[in-house]
Amino acid sequence: MPTYTDITYHIVFGTKGRVPSLDKARRDDLYRFIWGVIKERDGHLYRIGGVEDHVHILTSLHPSVALADLVKEIKTASSAWIRGQQVFPAFDYWQEGYGAFTVAADARPALIDYIKNQEQHHAKRDFVMEFRSMVEEAHLNWKDDYLP
Repeated sequence: MPTYTDITYHIVFGTKGRVPSLDKARRDDLYRFIWGVIKERDGHLYRIGGVEDHVHILTSLHPSVALADLVKEIKTASSAWIRGQQVFPAFDYWQEGYGAFTVAADARPALIDYIKNQEQHHAKRDFVMEFRSMVEEAHLNWKDDYLP
């Protein structure tokens, strides 16, 4: 019998210290690079986006891929690519940790729109407020020292 899965995650992580180093002019190059990492691991990217200090990824995972391994690979490979290509001069590292929230299939279209409109969204709300809201909506306990 074949295996059927629909494992979709909304993954969010920021730059270390939330330094606004992801310049808009080269962000699409970063997103294409991350998409390549996901594709190599047999994932399906629904949408990727963000602003100067963080990235949102909406992706499905192949059942043989552990979430923590994928995120580690994305962060490690993209950090090396950023440094090697000298894409974002102010970029130092990605923050330690990440947020990953499961997404139902019927919620994907609204989340895709949300990720598409990050620039407008962050004109009103910063990353910490946004991330805290995601954590609390998932009924997880927020700790202020997670994002100093």
